Amino acid sequence: MILATDPSLAIIRIGVLSLQGGVEEHLQMLRALPAVEVRTFTRPSELAGLDAVILPGGESTAIGKLAVENGLMDALRSRIIEGMPVWGTCAGMILLAREIRNDKRRHLAVMDITVDRNGYGAQLESFVSKIPIDGIEGGPFPLVFIRAPRILVVGPGVRVMASLNGEPIACVQDAMVATAFHPELSGDTRFHRWFVELARTSNRG
Repeated sequence: MILATDPSLAIIRIGVLSLQGGVEEHLQMLRALPAVEVRTFTRPSELAGLDAVILPGGESTAIGKLAVENGLMDALRSRIIEGMPVWGTCAGMILLAREIRNDKRRHLAVMDITVDRNGYGAQLESFVSKIPIDGIEGGPFPLVFIRAPRILVVGPGVRVMASLNGEPIACVQDAMVATAFHPELSGDTRFHRWFVELARTSNRG
């Protein structure tokens, strides 16, 4: 169902992986944007017709295990390699990473970054900050970190969009986006709007 439209824009179809984790928060953000059709997906057949996907935060091992059991991992990897835009937040970033320093299991391994699961500490060490993000207009963006992974290494084709205390926390490679924090919990739709525009531009090409 199309939940927000603007006649001046082409409809973009965004799917949110809905196996586990912070799905509803992403859906609410996307529904607030114009010309976006929002869907959820859990199986390969549900990727058909999607222009871009979001991999939400949650438990990366649980999401990866369920994706394998549903036969989704290979299909999702193929679509991403073919150029479908994807954004991974927190656990979703772990799924995208080429290398996970402390867990080699069940990930897509498509983005040239190395991450450390729970690198920012346990649940009690969650925190909020606010900094400017390259490409996100309107001033500093609120950052919500919850059991966040750390980006340890970025490859030569990866552009860092934002760093906190000298460490990358948001990056982009081609049409792949990764954030260690949770924009969907910020109450600020600017990052989702930016990703929708990235997806729209990629699909025009």
